[in-house]
Amino acid sequence: EQAQAAQEHLHTERERLLWQIEELQKLNPRADEWEELNQQHARLAHAQTLIDTAQASIACLEGAEDDNAHHHHGSATTSLTQGLNRALQLLQAQAHLEPAFTSIAEVLASSLAQVEDALHSLHLYTQRTELDPEGLASLDERLSLWLQLARRYKRLPEELPALLASWQEQLSALDSATDLDALQQAAQHTQAAYQQAAQTLSQQRRKAAPRLAQAITHAIQGLGMEGGVFAVQIQDLTSPGADGLDDVQFLVAGHPGASPRPIGKVASGGELSRLSLAIAVTTSAKGQAPTLIFDEVDAGIGGAVAQTVGRLMHDIGHTHQVLAVTHLPQVAACADQHYVVSKRRSKTGSTSQVTPATAAQREQEIARMLGGEKISATSLAHAREMLAEPTPQ
Repeated sequence: EQAQAAQEHLHTERERLLWQIEELQKLNPRADEWEELNQQHARLAHAQTLIDTAQASIACLEGAEDDNAHHHHGSATTSLTQGLNRALQLLQAQAHLEPAFTSIAEVLASSLAQVEDALHSLHLYTQRTELDPEGLASLDERLSLWLQLARRYKRLPEELPALLASWQEQLSALDSATDLDALQQAAQHTQAAYQQAAQTLSQQRRKAAPRLAQAITHAIQGLGMEGGVFAVQIQDLTSPGADGLDDVQFLVAGHPGASPRPIGKVASGGELSRLSLAIAVTTSAKGQAPTLIFDEVDAGIGGAVAQTVGRLMHDIGHTHQVLAVTHLPQVAACADQHYVVSKRRSKTGSTSQVTPATAAQREQEIARMLGGEKISATSLAHAREMLAEPTPQ
């Protein structure tokens, strides 16, 4: 029903677009035509005024008889070209006596040439320009239709060409959207490509799962989870999705003899931290995260296991930035940089401060972590020993 309703909506939209396009195609507006039409209309509407202006200009330059001047003065107006010619001749005749007349004569000669060019253009204009009532009526009709359509579609007149183009694009998109055969073929092609990619991914997952399980099982057994097992369970999804055809679950058994169960249901906070460390170590060459943060990854462990945790994080530090929050001196001693976090309480509230430790301060801090607030010579010597111990590369 939804598909049918969608098809009906597309059909209705297509019909509406077709009708609007047909209306605008009666005008068939061209880009930039609106301004040109208005200019043409203005010229034709004032054609008589323009012709009269050209003829009056010719009369001024050529000195044709002006009826008003003749009526009042009884003589024809002086021709501008005649006057220029006469002045030019007079100056040229006396230039041998006054050299300054030569340059003035040259200016007049240039002016005369320009006036004659202007006269030639004006004569051509009067010969080619005539009243065109039919052309004016045709332009009136087109401008009227243009304005009518602009009002109907609530657009500025100059926007109509772009509006028609946008409707034609929408119609083309709708035609593509209603081409069921093409859509079905595209869907089948996409489905086939998805299946191929998803099956390839499934095959790679099923090959990688036992290798990952074995590597992480080996890692967690060295992190205080003796006899622990890490397993990867891959099952088919009932409905395939963006991650493929598989439902991947990580399972863990924290001690010997227990059945592996989903991590979130059986692992404690400390175990989760160590599992994440084991996974990070195992996959660090493949991972894309540049920074790894471990918050009290050493919870619930101590001694040799704590030292193993510290060394593992130091190893990852060769290729990644590793930040670790810890209370264990064995872990802190393995770090390249040591920061001390302290909290201070005052009447206005509590503030936390993070301070980088120098070599000497670091010895004091490791000794404090070893033996409490009161630092003894023994704990200080132990701290120096731990910091001096080479971290395996």
